Amino acid sequence: MSTSRETSEPHSAQYIEDANRNFYWNRDQIQLVADRLGLQTATTMLDVGCGVGHWTFLLASVLRPDVQVTGVDRETEWIQSATERAAQMDLGHRFHFREGDVMALEFPDATFDLVTCQTVLMHLADPQPAIRELLRVTKPGGVVLCAEPNSLSAFVMLSSTNASAPVDDVLDLVRFGLTCERGKAAVGEGNDSIGNLLPGYLAAAGCVEVQSCACDKTHALYPPYASEEQQALRGYYLGGFEGMLWPRERAKRYFLAGGGSEAEFDASWARREAECERDAQAIREERFHILGSWVLYLIAARKPADA
Repeated sequence: MSTSRETSEPHSAQYIEDANRNFYWNRDQIQLVADRLGLQTATTMLDVGCGVGHWTFLLASVLRPDVQVTGVDRETEWIQSATERAAQMDLGHRFHFREGDVMALEFPDATFDLVTCQTVLMHLADPQPAIRELLRVTKPGGVVLCAEPNSLSAFVMLSSTNASAPVDDVLDLVRFGLTCERGKAAVGEGNDSIGNLLPGYLAAAGCVEVQSCACDKTHALYPPYASEEQQALRGYYLGGFEGMLWPRERAKRYFLAGGGSEAEFDASWARREAECERDAQAIREERFHILGSWVLYLIAARKPADA
């Protein structure tokens, strides 16, 4: 079981530092999306909530080689790391990172050709003001591109250890995930499945040409877990349930806010821990395999040219 992070650590530290973030996307799909949207005309790009730059560097790699990239994040630690990565790749002249807040971006109106974010809106109590802010700094005719998930889908990805589990056991797992997800939204910390709602939010904000697709990258884990990606996935599963979800006390807070009881939480959490230990043992014995994933959407919209 992984050690719970203190609440004083940077926001999303549990996920930003996850090695699996290096394997979220197939680069050729991002290239295809860029071609479809005509992103090669963009000369300026802003990545909001950039973290250490996983999405920033990937998306920029399929744009024109002289694109000027700005990344903003509210955590100083991530900005420093992203800046160091840019310097290591000899990209410091084109990539600039600074502290910033998606709710109040310190840029003039109509500054960027392309404004993007990945797994940022899912953490906001109300994403719609943030969407309006993304649009504000986008040039007329420019593109807003958001990568946001349906996280609940991960709870129905069955593996070699539970593919034949009783229906009630699977429903209990889904109920646990949905209750936590509803509770997270209820306490104002965001909707982990916001991807399903985002096209409607963008349209309501005045966007045109709203387009969406799902990430085509799946995450298959199977013996002997030999590749770098397999090793990252193996580490993820061996990290225990807290590493996969949230620290126990935070999950409990969400579960209770979502309508569950303490007794229900304690029983369900114990089942989740037992399941994770079962899976970990199967991994150590090299008999665990899964096509585990979540649904991650890529949703694009254009700011009207006359806006």
